[in-house]
Amino acid sequence: MSQYIISPEAEVSLPIEGMTERFPVRRVYCVGRNYAAHAREMGDDPSRDLPFFFCKDKTCVQWVAPGEDNFIPYPQATKQLEYEVELVVALTKGGKNLTLAEADEAIWGYSVGLDMTRRDLQSQAKQKGRPWESGKAFDHSAPMSSIVPRNGEAILNQGDIALSVNGKLMQHSNLTHLTWDLAEVVVKLSEQFELRPGDLIMTGTPENVGAVQAGDIMEASVEGVGKIVVQVR
Repeated sequence: MSQYIISPEAEVSLPIEGMTERFPVRRVYCVGRNYAAHAREMGDDPSRDLPFFFCKDKTCVQWVAPGEDNFIPYPQATKQLEYEVELVVALTKGGKNLTLAEADEAIWGYSVGLDMTRRDLQSQAKQKGRPWESGKAFDHSAPMSSIVPRNGEAILNQGDIALSVNGKLMQHSNLTHLTWDLAEVVVKLSEQFELRPGDLIMTGTPENVGAVQAGDIMEASVEGVGKIVVQVR
């Protein structure tokens, strides 16, 4: 019997700004359609919908180093690769059925992330009532910045969130437009999953998602957290 070899991908972590320690990633949760305008552009009624969740594998996470030549490959099996800029929440506490106060205490830091999506595959899956993994959980589909510690400050519930492609502004909104704010997202998620330290939550994207091609450069930012610059190759 051949020896089982542990892949380096078995341990996924992100740097932490101002610290030598790294943030070990346990699981990546994503919130669907958490900005009203984006929900409408995708055909939903945000006044009626509770938040819904899906997951990316933690190996989808790719750290985007500041000031370096960062890129993701254009993925196979798609002709419609789309960007979604998101504020990412990092948890160092967890539990089930959390209160708002417990959810607040669980949020340790933030990251700027991209929920890259093979939209054509996702659309095909939705039409047939199938899971979204083929459209969402592929390699390099979650580029992220380093984790920015919260440092005891109030939860980040306001600030610009934006994405440009080749210097042209494509997405622009404010965290005040979240349908469910960060603590509420954590509460609702804890009603379905037992959350644990190391969990990341991608909290939703604003309207005007769109496609990119090989060679395009995306710049994503969240006020108070930072920015990432990634090229598609």
